[in-house]
Amino acid sequence: MTSTTSDQKAVSCALMAKPQRQRLVSKDGRSLMQGNAPGSRETWFGAMRDMWGTWLALRWRWVVLAFCGSFLLHWLLFAVLWYLLARVNGDLDVLDHDSPPPGHVLCVKHVTGFTAAFSFALETQLTIGYGTMYPNADCPTAIALLALQMLLGLMLEAFITGAFVAKFSRPQKHCGGILFSPQAVVCEVRGQRCLMFRVCNLLPRPLVDVCVSAVLYEEHDDHELHQTAIEFSVDNLGSRPCPLFLSPLTFYHPLTPSSPLNNAPNTKHFELVVFLTASQESTGSGYHKRTSYLHDEIQYGSCFTKVTSQHGKGQSKAKSMRYFDTQPCPLTLPNTHTRDALEKEHVVVQINGEGSERVE
Repeated sequence: MTSTTSDQKAVSCALMAKPQRQRLVSKDGRSLMQGNAPGSRETWFGAMRDMWGTWLALRWRWVVLAFCGSFLLHWLLFAVLWYLLARVNGDLDVLDHDSPPPGHVLCVKHVTGFTAAFSFALETQLTIGYGTMYPNADCPTAIALLALQMLLGLMLEAFITGAFVAKFSRPQKHCGGILFSPQAVVCEVRGQRCLMFRVCNLLPRPLVDVCVSAVLYEEHDDHELHQTAIEFSVDNLGSRPCPLFLSPLTFYHPLTPSSPLNNAPNTKHFELVVFLTASQESTGSGYHKRTSYLHDEIQYGSCFTKVTSQHGKGQSKAKSMRYFDTQPCPLTLPNTHTRDALEKEHVVVQINGEGSERVE
């Protein structure tokens, strides 16, 4: 039995010939890598050793819960200490704190129960100002406990405030307005086949010094993950950063014979991870965004449609997605690596010694 391949199949995309695999990086840039699953004890120890990183990695709902819980626990702890101090000193047995018995020194005026002790701990931490309840300067233990609560309270407030500022200023979190095209395309640009993707800026302010880098992750026969750097450029800037992010920008990588992507179809699994870094012109704060493209997210023989209007302020995400529309783009140049890949998928069969036919 013999068959011949059509012209369309001869130029079919070898990058799309592999089955779906689990990706390393999600489309929105989240890392999906999972290491060895340690026990609960090792997990807790690791979190305690890197408390700052663990705090920043928490979701906002847990951060707010931890914020409220830490202050409540702090107030509750010192409420217990103030209550124990009043009980040990005998202040709870004094009926009239305005006229204590002769020779009895009150540590805290009008702390007659646990509720009053909790209110006093709250006033001390928040520096609301003492009213009828206030520490007695003649009680050294009360002054020492007051100093301890203030020191620990200031440390807690500094940590909480710094963590909130750090979470707000994380480069990955304030660049939600930077969008990557869901699909990459392979088309011909100035007489050369190129792999291209597009980036759109929805932020109300321009970005400067835009740099794009990419890493090709390949799974070889030895089941090891190999990494190869892929260079992308915009227009004729080469490896230099783009000085101004005017939406949208189209980055391309020439599929030359030396390109690592030429050997990607021969691997078990590959994923192209793209990293974008930029800075804000007014403040200099950094922006970091990343995404990934699998084999089935690369459109072979397509190109992005031309942009007819510039991106304006206040434009919605749905309207800006039209910048990622693609259209068919016939490929006329030979594709060496695709032909080689196709030849490996076919065998040559002799028919009565006359010529040969390719069969799958």
